[in-house]
Amino acid sequence: METVKTRKKTIKSWCILAALLTFFLGMLALCGVGVYNDSEQYITMHIHREPLYPLFLAFFRVLWGDGYLTVVAVAQNVLTAVGIWVFAEYIASHFGLRLWEELLVVVIQLVPHLMTRYVSALHIFLENSVMSEALCIPLFHFFLYFLLRMLFENRMRDRICGLVFAFLLSMTRGQMMTTILVWMVLVLLQIMIRKRYRVLWVPVMVVPIIFGLRSLTVHVYNYGVTGYFMGNTYGQVNTLTNVIYASDEEDGEVFGEGSLERDFFERFYAKADAMGANYKYGGDTFAERARHLEEYHDKLKFEILEADMSAYYFGLGKVDYYQQSSMSDEMAGKMLVRLLPACFGQWLYDYVLLCANGFVRSIAVVHPIVSPVAFLFYAVAAALAVGQLWRRKRSDAAWVMGVAFLFIAANVCATSITIMCLSRYMIYGFSLFYTAGFLLVREVCEGNRQTQKNCT
Repeated sequence: METVKTRKKTIKSWCILAALLTFFLGMLALCGVGVYNDSEQYITMHIHREPLYPLFLAFFRVLWGDGYLTVVAVAQNVLTAVGIWVFAEYIASHFGLRLWEELLVVVIQLVPHLMTRYVSALHIFLENSVMSEALCIPLFHFFLYFLLRMLFENRMRDRICGLVFAFLLSMTRGQMMTTILVWMVLVLLQIMIRKRYRVLWVPVMVVPIIFGLRSLTVHVYNYGVTGYFMGNTYGQVNTLTNVIYASDEEDGEVFGEGSLERDFFERFYAKADAMGANYKYGGDTFAERARHLEEYHDKLKFEILEADMSAYYFGLGKVDYYQQSSMSDEMAGKMLVRLLPACFGQWLYDYVLLCANGFVRSIAVVHPIVSPVAFLFYAVAAALAVGQLWRRKRSDAAWVMGVAFLFIAANVCATSITIMCLSRYMIYGFSLFYTAGFLLVREVCEGNRQTQKNCT
């Protein structure tokens, strides 16, 4: 798939960038900077948060002092505008899009921003907010740009740049570690298609090194901020929350009588049962069960697990917040190893429900009417992509759709392990899926026109 296309930036191209900048900075002027519940954790470099966004905020805080959040919001909006522009320009260049087609691709990139502002429950414009998604979104556009260049042009420079942006994404949000795995899968596919089997070991070796580098960087960052050489905490507490939700009272027997783990479980279960935060109270239908789990996840996590563990470890005396957080995460990990096998069937059922909602939210909104349509869209997109690959020696649009499917599946399945798939976690796949869908439909229509022309 080696096709290196270059296109000089024209007045049309610069006008598109100017329009994007006007739109995003206009939304900032209209809506203002958004500070939410999670914002304080990024500002204070909380141990639960990945390093890159807190450092991004600290950079502007050092340079601008008071009022720096407005400058941060301007930077976020400008980065996003440039990211969309770079991605859309490359798509237009590679696929030979006309002006209206390129503008459609640009609009598709804007739709998720408008949805989170005017459709989602939070009603926030992400690029104005002090949240890591505001940095993740432009980084993701640059990642996609280099990933597609890597696929279509097969240049080492693009492979390296794609991996760098995957690393930066993983340092911004933990769920985006999946981009590293997506990069690896696509590189392996390229190697196998070209039958260069002797170098298959290279991406397989590189990925553990990148994950190790990420872990080391997080530990060094946390040491600099807190004085403790440790990773981000709370991931295992998140995962344990959904396992406790899926548990029955007798599952606590996997822990030894009188053990600390048993004591924790019995208190967790009793309080969850009293609150109704257990699968038994989830309702009869799939939709009711999924909605119930999503409603009670945070309540179960914060009001029961975190509150109980914090009280216990602080009660030991001479334990600061960072030590308590680490101890809680370590205990959650120990409990997971024993408890998950005991309730695996119910946990897996709940996990599938969360994934189903995640797949819907990646391209639509969860609704009794909309959700089946979303899965129909997936089926049609898959059929079109397979059909194009079957009929043509090469279908770049099918490859873009393959990337969309691969990323959405990785993002949904990884996120559902630890937490529910909220729209702001799933937003990244939306524009990629519909961009790929448009390119596929366009390619099919052009193929049909060419066939008719040849017949005449």
